[in-house]
Amino acid sequence: MSKVLTRIDGHVLTVTINRPEAMNALDPETQALMSEAFDAFAADDELWIAVVRGAGGRAFSAGGDIRAMRTALEGGAPYTIPATGYGGLTSRFDLDKPVIAAVEGIAMGGGFEVAMACDLVLATRSSSFALPEPRIGAVAYAGGMHRLPRQIGMKRAMELLLTARSIDAEQAAEWGLVNEVVDDGAMDFAIAHWCALLCANAPLALRATKAAVRDGLALSLDEAIRRQDAGGYPAIEAMRGSRDVVEGIMAFNQKRAPVWEGR
Repeated sequence: MSKVLTRIDGHVLTVTINRPEAMNALDPETQALMSEAFDAFAADDELWIAVVRGAGGRAFSAGGDIRAMRTALEGGAPYTIPATGYGGLTSRFDLDKPVIAAVEGIAMGGGFEVAMACDLVLATRSSSFALPEPRIGAVAYAGGMHRLPRQIGMKRAMELLLTARSIDAEQAAEWGLVNEVVDDGAMDFAIAHWCALLCANAPLALRATKAAVRDGLALSLDEAIRRQDAGGYPAIEAMRGSRDVVEGIMAFNQKRAPVWEGR
């Protein structure tokens, strides 16, 4: 069976890391398959939302496959990572569509970094998060050293990065890393709920929002707003000229639910 499974339900793509026997660790084959799945997601206008999760319920992902790294060090197959980064996500900076991480169990190292690269994170109560790379003489190279302080602030980020300790889902939510803590066994319901919330909105509006937030964070506030007013965010301009804008206005005035086309 493939190390990565994909399923399409309406406008939602689910990407499942399918290595439960290895705590869904990311070896080169898994990395490449995930990158291909997200390439296809980015290119398909009928897919609006992606969910990434791990099989088995014990791990979202334990991160990089240490056994595969050892094999590479001993002269075996090289440990390669796609240009799009761990899980095909951590260095993918041009994906405007929302991605949800559904964490059940441990999210360690590169697995935690994949979750941080997603737009929304759901986690079961028994889940835990850590960046333990220093314990094997390494660092959180897949974006963790840069995303974490941006997401939770310098002091809390340095605590996790320098101690390599784990935090549970409740603390991750308190610190702003998790959007919802889900009862164990209830993740499928939570995913369906969040996907329904997102799919009720115009897909081009979601893409425009994500692109503007992402690109605007690199600018001062006044520059970010000036760029928006000057038409400097292509995704917003695409939304402005879309049929969905007309549909949204008409549906509101006709007191009915809009029917989005994504164009």
